[in-house]
Amino acid sequence: MKKSFYIFSSGEFERKDNTVYFKSETGSKYIPIEDISEIMIFGEVNFNKRFIEFLSQKEVLLHFFNHYGYYAGSFYPREHLNSGYMILKQAEYYMDADKRLCLARHFVQGAAENIQHVLKYYINRGKDSLQAISDEIDKLYATTYECTGVEELMAIEGNIRDQYYKGFDTIIDKPAFTFEQRTRRPPQNRINTLISFGNSIIYTLVLSEIYKTHLDPRIGYLHTTNFRRFTLNLDVAEIFKPILVDRTIFTLLGKNMIAANDFQSYADGIILKEKAQKAFVTELDKRFATTINHRDLHRQVSYRSIIRMELYKLEKHFVGEKEYSPFVSRW
Repeated sequence: MKKSFYIFSSGEFERKDNTVYFKSETGSKYIPIEDISEIMIFGEVNFNKRFIEFLSQKEVLLHFFNHYGYYAGSFYPREHLNSGYMILKQAEYYMDADKRLCLARHFVQGAAENIQHVLKYYINRGKDSLQAISDEIDKLYATTYECTGVEELMAIEGNIRDQYYKGFDTIIDKPAFTFEQRTRRPPQNRINTLISFGNSIIYTLVLSEIYKTHLDPRIGYLHTTNFRRFTLNLDVAEIFKPILVDRTIFTLLGKNMIAANDFQSYADGIILKEKAQKAFVTELDKRFATTINHRDLHRQVSYRSIIRMELYKLEKHFVGEKEYSPFVSRW
């Protein structure tokens, strides 16, 4: 399985010896083109048209992040698997209110079940006060079947997240990382900074995986398809954020791999310093590469592969081959 390559320093890309070559003040390196799926760029970089043509030929995506660590945009190579038929089927499921609601409900319910899985993991390790939060999420989950529209479903999804976030202080148990409330663009405290940074990474990784399927990332179901460039990746990422991003945050803080002094104030918010960004993506990449025993395939499969499989399940749903059901972690 190919992997992400992260660039934090400033420098220059070029095609050299039929692979990618990156030059910076701290040194130069070859990046084996056959080993990478996408390049995530956090620093200031230069490249030329010849380099972009090479990436397009090799079907490698470039994702750009701003100073806050937010996703800024992508070089999305010419879509080699695009299918007019699949786009029409995706549009059909979006335009039909009932079909759209059904898919949106699956995304919310998959996210809620994986949230519950995370909570139960810590309840089983003595954090009993999380049980009340889990019970409230169960009640909210039950109401997803009663929703008559996507906006109503989105409101329930937001309430589920709010309940879940109430448990972060119990799980993390560090005064320097109290949650307070969810804040974005820019985040107002350290834990919100970590959540936003991790979410940006998984949104772009899911986008890269969509590129390798027949699906069009511009047509989402839970997140409204509008003038935003991509929405389907946001839908699918909801399922995986609790078990990939949030568990990574808990690991980083639990093992003191990121500390309070790894953050700095910037403009009207708080951002991660480069050292902490590197620690985060290293740990998150380990989680993406972690394998679990897949109950249907009866073999070990990485979480990155599971994300791709989730997209294949959606393809089968759109063509009427098999009803979609979201991935729920059972580890």
